[in-house]
Amino acid sequence: MHHTKIERLSAGDEDRLRHIRLRALRDAPEAFETTFAEAKARPFENWQQQLEQLATFVAVADDLDIGMARGARHDVRDDTAYLISMWVASEGRRRGVGSALIEAVAAWAREQGFKRLLLDVAEGNAAALALYTEAGFVATGVVGTLPVPRQHIREIQMALTL
Repeated sequence: MHHTKIERLSAGDEDRLRHIRLRALRDAPEAFETTFAEAKARPFENWQQQLEQLATFVAVADDLDIGMARGARHDVRDDTAYLISMWVASEGRRRGVGSALIEAVAAWAREQGFKRLLLDVAEGNAAALALYTEAGFVATGVVGTLPVPRQHIREIQMALTL
């Protein structure tokens, strides 16, 4: 695998977003609130809307999309953004792809004037916890669970001060 570059998706990239998002949901169903079936059923307009509302970054190596992460504004707090939808394909793991995606979302958040970046990570996901800790994220003490039927999965909230 050669050099990985990070690209931001924009209007017109709906098929590309749908493809990598479905791959992520199929590969790591326990890591996301959305299920593969829900995402697969979404109409084109929904993917269009996602690209408008979320800053979407994709890692590209050898012309293939091998990872993604998105930035979202917090519903309530003006100074806070969320890192969501983080996923790296198996062939991209342990090669700095995750760190590059986190950095892209953090840079976007800083540019937008946000002071904090939050994320939720499944308690048992050791690799992700290590990646986020290395990037400077710290557990906030807030713990949640995924929606039914995966309510047994506990999620830890982590924060990065920008």
